[in-house]
Amino acid sequence: MRELFVEKVIDTTGEFLDNNQRIKLKEILTEICLNYHIEILEQNQKQEIQKNNEEILKKFISSKEIEGCSVRTLKYYKDNITKMLDTVNLPINEITTETLRNYLSNYKNNSTAGMVTIDNIRRTLSSFFAWLENEDYIVKSPVRRIHKVKATKKVKETLTDENLEKLRDTCSNVRDLAILELLISTGMRVGELTRLNIADMNFQERSCIVLGKGNSEREVYFSAKSKMYIEKYLETRTDDNEALFVSLIKPYNRLGISGIEIVIRNLGKNKVHPYKFRRIMATMAIDKEVCQSNKYKNCSDILK
Repeated sequence: MRELFVEKVIDTTGEFLDNNQRIKLKEILTEICLNYHIEILEQNQKQEIQKNNEEILKKFISSKEIEGCSVRTLKYYKDNITKMLDTVNLPINEITTETLRNYLSNYKNNSTAGMVTIDNIRRTLSSFFAWLENEDYIVKSPVRRIHKVKATKKVKETLTDENLEKLRDTCSNVRDLAILELLISTGMRVGELTRLNIADMNFQERSCIVLGKGNSEREVYFSAKSKMYIEKYLETRTDDNEALFVSLIKPYNRLGISGIEIVIRNLGKNKVHPYKFRRIMATMAIDKEVCQSNKYKNCSDILK
């Protein structure tokens, strides 16, 4: 490739350099190029590489979809891997450990991403290249020698009883109050909450079956206060949507993940995220020793 580069440069100097000058220039360029890796790709070559990479990535995403990954997880995989492939602009089987190390280093230096984000990207790439290895697209994953990125562990804040009361006072309608209480008392994920239907609720036992990660079902229990507000909310409903929580205006569509997040963040003035309620629930469970009850065998069961 170096020789081709030098020849192309020399060919363009025929009009203004004599033969001796061109020979000398060739010697200089050849010596300089020994210290550099030069790659010249025609546009059609770049397009071919991109096309092949996209086809392989599509197969990877399909395999993850079959494994039960959520839509959000699939998008995260696709976005991060696509960005890497577009940046390095190499065929997948030519991507090396050094290539990926440089990519992660440049990503960190050229963005505001923290070490946790960088490690999440590393894990995504590790999953992708491990799949490539298993599917015989490559001999060995180049991510194997890239170790976990160390990040400072911070103690995550939880909401106090006073904070929770302020959130309750902020609720302007019974639906938002029902959502809030259900998240507090169950610690369920937002995605799990959005998939709940009215028929899933067992008000007598104060329990419901949620569909979690990996399409695994589990039973969760909610508080008497949650039951009260959910029933009040359902009494106000005039639609025939099977979803437990719907929008407040027509056509009363099922609330999605973004809809729930907006509701919670508006209550907390952008300082509260729905996932905080999982930590709250676990903390409350430990404090009240409900982990020893017959509903949960141990505290880890709460956050499954």
